Amino acid sequence: MITDASTNPAAGRRPRRAAATVLVALLIVLLTLLPSGVSGAAPRQGPHHVKPTIVVVHGAFADASGFAEVIANLQRRGYPVIAPANPLRGVASDSAYLKSFLATVPGPLVLVGHSYGGAVITNAATGDADVKALVYIAAYALDQGESIAAANGLGGGSTELTNHLLPREYVGGMDGYIDPASFRDIFAADLPSGQTQVMAASQRPASLAALEEPSGVPAWRTIPSWYLVASDDHAIPPAAERVMAARARAHTVEIASSHVAMTSHPRAVTRLILTAARTS
Repeated sequence: MITDASTNPAAGRRPRRAAATVLVALLIVLLTLLPSGVSGAAPRQGPHHVKPTIVVVHGAFADASGFAEVIANLQRRGYPVIAPANPLRGVASDSAYLKSFLATVPGPLVLVGHSYGGAVITNAATGDADVKALVYIAAYALDQGESIAAANGLGGGSTELTNHLLPREYVGGMDGYIDPASFRDIFAADLPSGQTQVMAASQRPASLAALEEPSGVPAWRTIPSWYLVASDDHAIPPAAERVMAARARAHTVEIASSHVAMTSHPRAVTRLILTAARTS
């Protein structure tokens, strides 16, 4: 017997219920196929800041161990830190080495240079979009065509360093060491003598040719910079440091420190690096 839906209401409701069931099933399938996070309401976007990698570049007559406490301070705050060895062979070659090293480090970068290391980051960072800030610690922020020897005369300053260099020949050139008898006075007068004796004995020399080598296009023209002037520096004249900082339009702090401010005043140096990292 054929049942007429018009005379049997229950029979009419069954097709409608079946259709509704099919529709719900289709909706469930569609929802499961949508990308995660897609819903009727827009997802809440919380603040997200990727901490940059801090790359520390030491200068001449030293190595990265002078930054030991600064590095530990940064690591405790969750910042990745790398302190590669600076070859100390020449501005162009050392900068090329650092540039190739930076290409292997992903994400945003903050470069920190001490002394001669400042000349290296000034050149290595040029054109590198990943470098968000430059931090100079009593360092050479050279201009295009300028040498380290020329920069020492900025602001009418003079350095004691060049009068106390001991040349030692190597195959292909000449290295310079600071006379151990003068090392503490010139390099680290605010550190204990026992510590500076070890530093003098273990110093890494720089090629003397690097003193006269002209710098390339400076990265500080396009990358924000920070500068710590060491007012008791006997290696780089404080007057020259002030000129370089002003010329680079760097955010500048000045403290009473020897040339190795990162070792004798690690908290001040850490604060400056953190300011640069958080602002960038």
